[in-house]
Amino acid sequence: MAYLLTFAAKKRDDMLLVGECIVSDDIAKARFCCDLSRCKGCCCVEGDAGAPLLKEEIEILRKRLPEIKPYMEEKAAEMAEETFWERDMDGDLCTRTIEGRECVFVKYENGTALCAIEQAYRQGKTDFPKPVSCHLYPIRVKDYGEFQALNYHRWDICKPAVENPNAEPLYRLLKEPLIRRFSREWYDELLSVIEENRDAVSQK
Repeated sequence: MAYLLTFAAKKRDDMLLVGECIVSDDIAKARFCCDLSRCKGCCCVEGDAGAPLLKEEIEILRKRLPEIKPYMEEKAAEMAEETFWERDMDGDLCTRTIEGRECVFVKYENGTALCAIEQAYRQGKTDFPKPVSCHLYPIRVKDYGEFQALNYHRWDICKPAVENPNAEPLYRLLKEPLIRRFSREWYDELLSVIEENRDAVSQK
């Protein structure tokens, strides 16, 4: 709490204070909309670790693995039986990767990397859409204990999403996962804070 009080006193122009979260103003400014036809889902393949997981999501996925496995690649399903999660270089929980590349839940379809968890959900097989970190991407949430920081993860492979004519501000595009992660009340406060800082945000 002491850090948040210090932050509020300094009032950094590039960050917004929403509840106990420090939010980059990029989330109000940056426009984005995934274009799978161009990127081919490579964010699920490239990178140095799997998708970040919350502790409670491990048990959620473990219970739903039988319904998800039919949508997975055969080798990946076998690996997931052993374990579908691991820790990254920082010790944080994440999905397991296959030979240091794609997430174990990747399912290829016509050369595009899709999510087996999401496919099972869309077919009505589970009630879990996907890890919330994936749902929120390209917003990344870092938990510092005393507060959480929300930042826009810029990545060259997502250039098609930035160029997409359907792109919209991140806070609008990701309304559903933001509410899922933080609450409706928190999201409403985010809207109010963005509106209060509209002039400062739009000038950058």
